[in-house]
Amino acid sequence: MDSILEALYRGQLHPDATIVPSNSEYWSLSKQIGTMTEKWRKELSDEMFRELEEYSDLCVSLNSLHVEAAFIRGFKLGANMINEVLSRRDELVTNCATGIPLY
Repeated sequence: MDSILEALYRGQLHPDATIVPSNSEYWSLSKQIGTMTEKWRKELSDEMFRELEEYSDLCVSLNSLHVEAAFIRGFKLGANMINEVLSRRDELVTNCATGIPLY
């Protein structure tokens, strides 16, 4: 198996394509959206429904940009936390018997 960095470099890493939320509310909301979409497809004119789909596509694009920014911010926060922990090794808990830091 390739390392994560090799897979990322080769374009083989797509975590966003495999995310399936485990929150039960996700599936409930997804079903509601499907039901409403079908209702509007039947009730609206073709032109009005196309406009609704365009609006929906814009909302999805906007949300995707927000999720991307949140991912980047969270990743940087996690990396900074690791950096902080590793840079302060002297503050780590020490073994009471030996006085040696526990890494």
